[in-house]
Amino acid sequence: MEKIKMQTPLVEMDGDEMTRILWQIIKDELLTPYLDLNTEYYDLGLEHRNETDDQVTIDAAEATKKYGVAVKCATITPNAARMEEYDLKKMYKSPNGTIRAILDGTVFRAPIVVKGIEPCVKNWVKPITLARHAYGDIYKNTEFYINKPGDAYLVFEGEDGEERKELIQHFDGAGVLRGMHNLDDSVKSFARSCFNYALDTRQDVWFGSKDTISKTYDGRFKEIFQQIFDAEFKDKFEEAGLTYFYSLIDDIVARVMKADGGFIWACKNYDGDVMSDMVSSAFGSLAMMTSVLVSPKGYFEYEAAHGTVQRHYYRHLEGKETSTNSVATIFAWTGALRKRGELDGNAALADFAGKLEKATLDTIESGKMTKDLALITSLKDVQVLNSRDFILAVKARLDELMA
Repeated sequence: MEKIKMQTPLVEMDGDEMTRILWQIIKDELLTPYLDLNTEYYDLGLEHRNETDDQVTIDAAEATKKYGVAVKCATITPNAARMEEYDLKKMYKSPNGTIRAILDGTVFRAPIVVKGIEPCVKNWVKPITLARHAYGDIYKNTEFYINKPGDAYLVFEGEDGEERKELIQHFDGAGVLRGMHNLDDSVKSFARSCFNYALDTRQDVWFGSKDTISKTYDGRFKEIFQQIFDAEFKDKFEEAGLTYFYSLIDDIVARVMKADGGFIWACKNYDGDVMSDMVSSAFGSLAMMTSVLVSPKGYFEYEAAHGTVQRHYYRHLEGKETSTNSVATIFAWTGALRKRGELDGNAALADFAGKLEKATLDTIESGKMTKDLALITSLKDVQVLNSRDFILAVKARLDELMA
């Protein structure tokens, strides 16, 4: 069989620990036998980030601007323990956060639905796509511990000399203090990304914040979303038969639990961080969740929604067998390959992506799966496979579909 050609490179961002192991197996078994794989490679493994003072992360994001489509392996965001383990020069920021800031993107996460893995919420019959605003809030906060009585103020000093000052709290004793922010331009990009993605995927948009309590901060999110929708998307939504719905975040949560799915749930940064895990877990597994960063400027970065599977990696280093779910990482590749095919007019590449996804789901539905899925499936007499053997089972089904 002649390999499928790629006109334009994908930006390939390698990662850490067990997902890095799976990454290479997926390339060796599911991609290079069928594709003349064309990527521009960046090693975002923590050791190489340390060697380059994290410049490699910035370079990978800039390359994504150049080529338009990237695929990323899961990476470590170091804490104090990782600082010691990897002998780091400093505690580097989240690579995902750095990339999001450079690309000005919104993260869309959606469960991978497969027969035999039923959602805990029985009325969720269609996927719920979580759109997370990936800028600001507590992820770019300033905070410190207060250890004595005193007054805390919120202060703004304008470049024109204006000063605004509001008392936050008089501390009689110890406590904690946090300051956080957001930007109109970032919220506008978030809104446009959500509405454009809704049109692309033919889904309604739900958005909620707590504007009754946070009248200025959350109120600004509500105001900008409505302004952008009315000015740029209202007619397009009506033509497509789609709706935009706003309510308080607590009301949205209550409605989501009773809905049947099939919509985009737009969330502020912290809300999206928490609710994406809730949605993915309720649909079955964090390892069955796609994630794509979409920029309003037309950049796309695909990755798995989960982490580096540290516990399995340590088992792997000990020479012990693992049964690590690679589905979300496979779908990161298929999402990027499909988008690359669409942008380049390469129907064969986009078709291959669809066949690889079908091969993956067919393998699970045939009863061959990793241990995490075997523990929650409704299928009977399933075969639990180790990390490599699951990928090889997908390859066997892919060979049938490619014949």
